[in-house]
Amino acid sequence: MIKKVLIIVLILILITTGVYLLTREKKNPNELTLYGNIEIRQVDLSFQVSGQIEEMYKEEGDSVKKGELVAILDDRDYESNLEKASAEVSRTLALSQDTLSKYERQAPLCVDDIVSKQECDTLLNNKNKTKADYEAAVAAKNFAQNQLDYTKIYAPDEGTIMVRVQEPGATVNKGQIVYSISKTKPVWIRAYVNETDLGNIKYGMEVNVYTDTTNPQTGEKRKYKGYIGYISPVAEFTPKTVQSTDLRTSLVYRIRVYIDDIDEYLRQGMPTTIKINLAGTKQDDNCRN
Repeated sequence: MIKKVLIIVLILILITTGVYLLTREKKNPNELTLYGNIEIRQVDLSFQVSGQIEEMYKEEGDSVKKGELVAILDDRDYESNLEKASAEVSRTLALSQDTLSKYERQAPLCVDDIVSKQECDTLLNNKNKTKADYEAAVAAKNFAQNQLDYTKIYAPDEGTIMVRVQEPGATVNKGQIVYSISKTKPVWIRAYVNETDLGNIKYGMEVNVYTDTTNPQTGEKRKYKGYIGYISPVAEFTPKTVQSTDLRTSLVYRIRVYIDDIDEYLRQGMPTTIKINLAGTKQDDNCRN
């Protein structure tokens, strides 16, 4: 009886092993598999002047469009400075026009030596001085206008609010971070290739990118199209965070894979698998930045 049981178990083991060997995925010798992480460009937003925050219009996770207003400061003092600068422009313009008229009326008399040279020089100097005062007032007004404009923050590009650092009512200094935004484009993957595989890849080479997330509609890993947009010309040691201790001393080359069909499911730092068909992948020598 025991022998029959052992025979049956042995047969089951053999059948299971045979099925596994027949059905397992065979490694394609012409396919290079790399692993990397998603990287997205981030921008820290801040005011170019100091003041008290009046409004912040976005929360973490909100989408923003390029040029969209996201925050403003209390601008009453800056408005007053602009009004004062505008009044100074009007005042200096009137003085400049007055001295110009006086000079033009007296200029013929100066040519004929009817008016003393000292008086002619005074008229000319007054004309030049008031003109310079007017130009300085215009520059001061432009500066005040810029300061007023700097009390508003606009999104520099399309993206998503990652971090909301401040709140309305907070007093911030010039350059102090208010928001951190991740840009929608470009999205790339940082990966590393061994020196022995370096000669099989080049710029513009098309790749398939897979994330660890299963698409519920297809039941398969999410797949994206991309291309190799950067290959480091300098070798470096394998990063400690991505390889085992034994491989940390291996020299690799860093590459950057840009993703073409970007969607909202790609996240900063997300691990990915990159597959490159070395035999049949189309290659584009033109850089697609």
